[in-house]
Amino acid sequence: MTAAHTLRTAALTALPALAAAHAAPVVSTFGPLRNRLMPRLAGRGRPDHVALTFDDGPDPRSTPLFLRLLAERGVHATFFLLGAQAHRSPALVREIAGAGHEIGVHGWLHRPLLLRGPRATLDDFARARDTVAAITGRAPTLFRPPYGVMSTAAHLAARRLGLTPVLWTCWGEDWTAWATPASVHRTVTRDLDGGGTILLHDSDCTSAPGAWRSALGALPRILDTCAARDFAVGRLGDHGWPGGA
Repeated sequence: MTAAHTLRTAALTALPALAAAHAAPVVSTFGPLRNRLMPRLAGRGRPDHVALTFDDGPDPRSTPLFLRLLAERGVHATFFLLGAQAHRSPALVREIAGAGHEIGVHGWLHRPLLLRGPRATLDDFARARDTVAAITGRAPTLFRPPYGVMSTAAHLAARRLGLTPVLWTCWGEDWTAWATPASVHRTVTRDLDGGGTILLHDSDCTSAPGAWRSALGALPRILDTCAARDFAVGRLGDHGWPGGA
C-alpha cells in the first residue's frame, strides 16, 4: 500500500466525521429544544419584555411601511439585514438606523450555511458586516443565520468577526403564499411569552411574492396582544439579553 493510498483512505474515513461536526449545530434549529436548552441563542430576555425582529430587508417596497407603523406605535425593533439588500438600498439602511432601530446582519446572501465551507462562510459574514458598517458608521454585533440553521463554521466565523448569533422563540410563518394577517397573529401569539423574541419578515425577497403584507397586517394586533399581556416591546438591545447592544 502506497503512502498516497494510505492518505486517501484516511481522508475518506475522516469525511463523515468532519461532515457531522460541521452540521452538529443544526440541532438548534428545533425550536422547543433551543428555547429550553439554549436560551441565549433563542434570544431569551427579561420576562416583562418581548424583542421584535425582522429578517430579509431592507426592501424599498415594504420596509418603509413597517418603519411607518413602528413609528406610529412608538416601537423600536431589530432588523437583520441581508448584505446584498443593504448594498442596493443604503439610504433605507440609514433610515432604519436613524429611526433608532437596531441593525444586525443576516449574511450577504440568503443561502444555507450547511452548504458552505469555513472560508466562504467567513467571507459572507464579513462582507455583510462591513457593508452595513460602511453605510451606518457602526459595525453590527448581532447575526442571524439564513433559515435559522447554524454550522460549526458559522459559529467560528461569527466569533472571529465579533458577531453574536441569535435566533427566536416564536415566528409568524409569514413567508408562505397562504399566510394571512390572522394566521400570522395566531402563530406568533400561540408561542409568545415574556422574554421571547418574535421573528417576522419585512421583505419577500426570499419568500412568496407579497408575503410581507401578512406580517404588516398582523403587526398591530401582535403589538396589541403584547400590551394586553403587559409586555414591553423593543429591540434585542433593550431585552436584557446576553450579548445585546
